[in-house]
Amino acid sequence: MNIIEIKNLSKSFEEVKAVQDLSLKVKQGELFAFLGINGAGKSTTINIMCGQLSKDAGKIVIDGMDLDTHSAQIKGCLGVVYQSSVLDMPLSVQDNLQSRAALYGIVGDSFKERLNWLCDILEFKDLLKRPVGKLSGGQRRRIDIARALIHKPKILILDEPTTGLDPQTRKILWNVITTLRKTENLTVFLTTHYMEEAAEADYVVIIDSGKISANGTPLQLKNSFTGDYITLYNVTEEAVKQLGTEYEAIRDAYKIFVPNTQAATELIIKHPHIFTDYEITKGKMDDVFLAVTGKQLGGAEK
Repeated sequence: MNIIEIKNLSKSFEEVKAVQDLSLKVKQGELFAFLGINGAGKSTTINIMCGQLSKDAGKIVIDGMDLDTHSAQIKGCLGVVYQSSVLDMPLSVQDNLQSRAALYGIVGDSFKERLNWLCDILEFKDLLKRPVGKLSGGQRRRIDIARALIHKPKILILDEPTTGLDPQTRKILWNVITTLRKTENLTVFLTTHYMEEAAEADYVVIIDSGKISANGTPLQLKNSFTGDYITLYNVTEEAVKQLGTEYEAIRDAYKIFVPNTQAATELIIKHPHIFTDYEITKGKMDDVFLAVTGKQLGGAEK
């Protein structure tokens, strides 16, 4: 079942075409990665989905509801963590979450129960009385996630949620996301600059200049846009040259580039005396992104 369907979405800002005829689908319970350099149109798309920005053309259906006619109901299905925190800095953590919960009618014992649960999984019980403005970046990000989850949304939208976070906080956040996907069938719509996070997605869409440049599972994208490479140890460069393939000298080894695993296997069978100590590695999502867009991640978002 598709929980998000976007058809022919377009949005321009004067001469800048931020999103151009964008169409995509997200399945319920899926971890969906939406990738692009800053300025590619990711945040524009998210802001339209969340009702923060009007579209010029196209159709968006979320949880079976058309955004044009059911925007209020759709907002109840979404939990959003923006790039910049939207918490009220002078207020305490508990006051921030309590005021947010009240917007969804979650009060009294229901709020206490949900708050205690979020405290446990996101590890912030000791922060409840502290003003948000006094928290570290990692602590504040945990509260951002709690705010987005307070009303048990069906879809969690994460707009670069882990940028600049320490490894411990990143691990906590991803453990929570994994747990909620298993226990509540939560759908996660993710933008990220960390390709190792994108590699864990069920499905990936790469957007460039407001248009989809590539889409598929991480494995499909790796097979389509990158090759494999073999790291060969304890050999001489003369032996490597006998293979007749492109190679690169690295520390204590040579890296040999092959189009796919089958080609690697054939090379090993043909030259077993050379391949006595080696490992085969698939291309990474960074390689896919660079091959698709010709760009490195970074820049200024539109």
